[in-house]
Amino acid sequence: MTVTQTYQTQPSLVSRLINGIFAIKPIYNVAKHQARQMMITRAEKIGVPWRDNVNQLRSHDWETEKASIESPDLVYPNYYLGSIHAYCNGDLDWKAALEAESAAYTVHSTIWKDTDGISVNGDPKLRQAYHNVLKTQSDLNPQTILDLGCSVGMSTFALQNIYPQAKVTGLDLSPYHLSVAQYQTRKRQTKINWIHANATSTHLRDQSFDLVSSFLMFHEIPQITAKEILQEARRILRRGGYFAMMDMNPNSEAYQKMPPYIFTLLKSTEPYLDQYFTLDITSALLEAGFTSPQITIISPRHRAIIAQVA
Repeated sequence: MTVTQTYQTQPSLVSRLINGIFAIKPIYNVAKHQARQMMITRAEKIGVPWRDNVNQLRSHDWETEKASIESPDLVYPNYYLGSIHAYCNGDLDWKAALEAESAAYTVHSTIWKDTDGISVNGDPKLRQAYHNVLKTQSDLNPQTILDLGCSVGMSTFALQNIYPQAKVTGLDLSPYHLSVAQYQTRKRQTKINWIHANATSTHLRDQSFDLVSSFLMFHEIPQITAKEILQEARRILRRGGYFAMMDMNPNSEAYQKMPPYIFTLLKSTEPYLDQYFTLDITSALLEAGFTSPQITIISPRHRAIIAQVA
């Protein structure tokens, strides 16, 4: 279903009240701890062995893995140095990287709970819904794909599966997450080019990709960063190329009617949620040099956005 989206220019009153509460550090820490414990409990209830998965991964020599992929001269932006997803060091943390896949299955297990119940199948169903939208673009047959904010590579491997003819690159700001992605590449016996870089300044060649995709990254960054990334995506896309993203839908009924307690827990792990919810993505894409985007609702909480180079 393709829709026209509207945007608030300021966070809601509830959001502003929660922001004030989270300014009190002890309260913020308690909320963050509760959010994390709730995630682990839910994971094991639906059959995701969160603790066992992490323990198995811990046996690997991760520091050597990181040294092989890290760009030592990369300077991290200030927004990236804070807490996110209940990790004090954000994505610059082994715990965050080793838990990322289990967390994805857990977070997405409740998307279709009204129809399918809480299920481990929520994550693959969400990814498939995004890929279905990509496939509806009849002239989209990319030979070169860049996955921006690829994390541990779940979205990158999925893109490789649906476009097996393409040369796929995954780019992320976290060498910890990229280390896991690189390790998984060897286990899968596949080939993906992993790059440790800032999505605002990739240092990739002009007009070198047919498709730039971003899966659940934009709600984690400030608005100014989002706009810079769109401009960078436009630079590295070939004429006629596409930018595609999948992320939370700020206008969804699920968020509009979310109980304040749950919304509080969500915001405790997503510091830039207000900025994302008030970003006019259509205007940002047009300003970056794309055509008016196609926005498609793909779940009760998510949307897919596709725009072509103007």
